[in-house]
Amino acid sequence: MELKKPFSITYPASFLILLISLCFYSSVAVAQSTKAQQRAKANAAADLSYLADSTVLTRGDYLARLQKVFEAINQVKVTTASFYKMAPISAYLTQDEAAIALIKERVSQSDRSLNLQNLQMYQTLLDELENSNTDCLEDLNHYEQKLNGLKTQILSLRKDTILHKIFTVDSLKRIFKIQLTELRDKKVVMDSLIKTNTSLINSLQARTSANIINVKELKYATDNQLKTVGVKAFGKERRYLWESVDRPANRSMGFRRFMKSEQQISGYYFVYTRSARLLLILSGVVFFFWVFFNYKSLINRKRLDAVESFQFLFIRPKPYQISIIFILTLAPVFDLLAPALYIEGVHILLAISLTTLLYKRLPPDVFFQWCIFVILLIAPVVLRLLGMPPRYQRWNLLVFSIASTAFGVLTYLKLKKRTERYKTLLPVGLIFIGFNLLAIFCNLFGRFTLTQIFYTTAVSAFLHAVSLIILAGMITEAFLLQIKSSRIRKHYPEHFDWEPVVKSVRGLLDIIAFLVWLTLFLVNLNIFNELYDNSLTILTEKRTIGTLAFTFGGIVLFLIIIWTANFLQKYIAYFFGDTGDDSLDDNKGERSKLIVTRLILLIGGFLLAVAASGLPIDKITVVLGALGVGIGLGLQNIVSNFVSGIILIFDKTLRIGDVVELSDKKGRVKEIGIRASTLLTDEGAEIIIPNGNILSNNIINWTLTNNQMRIKIEFVLNKPFSRDEVEELIKSTIAADDNIMAGKETRIIISPKTKTSSTVSIYFWCKDISLAERTSSSVNATIYEALEAKGIEVL
Repeated sequence: MELKKPFSITYPASFLILLISLCFYSSVAVAQSTKAQQRAKANAAADLSYLADSTVLTRGDYLARLQKVFEAINQVKVTTASFYKMAPISAYLTQDEAAIALIKERVSQSDRSLNLQNLQMYQTLLDELENSNTDCLEDLNHYEQKLNGLKTQILSLRKDTILHKIFTVDSLKRIFKIQLTELRDKKVVMDSLIKTNTSLINSLQARTSANIINVKELKYATDNQLKTVGVKAFGKERRYLWESVDRPANRSMGFRRFMKSEQQISGYYFVYTRSARLLLILSGVVFFFWVFFNYKSLINRKRLDAVESFQFLFIRPKPYQISIIFILTLAPVFDLLAPALYIEGVHILLAISLTTLLYKRLPPDVFFQWCIFVILLIAPVVLRLLGMPPRYQRWNLLVFSIASTAFGVLTYLKLKKRTERYKTLLPVGLIFIGFNLLAIFCNLFGRFTLTQIFYTTAVSAFLHAVSLIILAGMITEAFLLQIKSSRIRKHYPEHFDWEPVVKSVRGLLDIIAFLVWLTLFLVNLNIFNELYDNSLTILTEKRTIGTLAFTFGGIVLFLIIIWTANFLQKYIAYFFGDTGDDSLDDNKGERSKLIVTRLILLIGGFLLAVAASGLPIDKITVVLGALGVGIGLGLQNIVSNFVSGIILIFDKTLRIGDVVELSDKKGRVKEIGIRASTLLTDEGAEIIIPNGNILSNNIINWTLTNNQMRIKIEFVLNKPFSRDEVEELIKSTIAADDNIMAGKETRIIISPKTKTSSTVSIYFWCKDISLAERTSSSVNATIYEALEAKGIEVL
């Protein structure tokens, strides 16, 4: 039987179906692809629209540009407001121009009164003027740079195309009308500020540059005149004194005109010079309060009589007068090249102040001679200030030189016969006589510059010598007052050996006074500057030895600092009332602090000296290495003693005032030094022991923590006696002594010695070991008398 085939598609029909399905799927794919492309185009369109919008300027963009303009314009006002030095600079330049004009007039005129001192003062004043104008020019240049920076910033804004569109497009001008109106008003102010400040800065720069040029020209002129005057001083400047007079050249300048000119130049000098006059005034005030405070402390304690033994000649409880003399004496030192009018005024005030001080302090005949000297000092100055013609000034100086020479000879002969009190003035008296003779000779032969120099030097040298001697005496007396008042305030024994103190302090003050006097003497001779410059050149010139570079100035400075540190550590205790005497038993703490202070001064002084010497650190390490080799070879003991001294100071094994035993030596520690310490025995001998030996031996310190000491007394009593009665009698007798410690019980041991006698041993404590021997003797005598009174026989 034939089976029937299932349903099947013939080939043509199947192909047709496949084609239809492909078309369907293709249409679907195309549709989907079209939708995807549309979506991509939509997204791309969205992105392109975002990018396209960024190229269109918004209102915020324009406002941001306008904000930059406002900031730049406002910055102009802020910056120009910071030019606060403009007005002071203008005032300074006006003053500088007046000073320069006055100096130019004084230097250019053929003024016969122009001398070396004036020219040197002009040089100092011109240096200060140059520094002042240079500083002003630097400030003006800085202001100009800031202003130019603002101008550059504004010009860069003008090139901005967006800002240009705002100012040119009508629609934008209407939109930003308010901002543009405000900006227009600010621009007017800005232009005015820039124009005004630019003009003012340019004007001030021109004036400052002109001043600097004028100052340099005047410095050149003064340098030439200094050389000319220095050469002409030894030649014939004017006619011989006996020759005919050139009347036009000897007309009087006029008092008012002369004084006005001197006052003006002096005023400019004090305005411009940066001297240490404030430090001078401060030093005088400190000196005043130093003396006043010490006297006040004595007055408050009603102990003003404690300084009567010193018989102070100068200082008083109210030191107004001596403080003025202190300032006037040192004033020329702080202004070595001051105007002649100022120096002469200081000399006159100093002479008058010394006269009031020496009144009733000098013998009448010596005070009369001093008054004559004051007249010889003041009269020529007054006559010169009256504006007398040069010819009359020469005759006046001749008369005063002759009178001064005669006065000097008579005074020298009289003082030479006096006691040692005036011997210091004798060499100065010879200088006074010699320079007056030179002034007479130079005046006769027309050397008027040398005449003025020699006469002024003679008078001022004597005045400075007297004032500096008195100043040294005042400081010495003030130092003694400080020591006495400090000892009274700290309840130290008032009496001390003050003569060695005066000798040591006065020695240093005499050295300083001589150096000050020599400086002023050279300044009056107008040779100080040249000597100073030459010395400075020698001291600052670098020298080399191998690879080591050094200067003489560094070495000198090193030695000065080391010497000063050593002097201070040696005598600083005087300022606190400790003169090193052996009567201070209760100031161990103070003396220990002073030892530490001395050590700090020495170490600090050494480090400061090394730093000031200018030696490089690597070279110092080489020196220290060599020092280490030296220590290893033979300086062990020195270094050992030094280190031991530091250990003793800080470890406080020993303190000044302690009663100690070192081996077979017993005494009280008087001093602990860096190398050795001093032990004071009961016999008064001073034993100097190296510090290394102290630490290497056993030390018995009786007063390390307290001053107590147990004392033992023994004696023999004849029998019979009552044991209880003897013990009670001894205890009551011992308790009555002031130096016995009541808190520690007295021990009494009675032991038989023979059939007819017994030994009594007494142990008790005294408060102060320094009074142990006196207490033992006193208690022993008192017990003996008490036993004798009871009928008990002491063998």
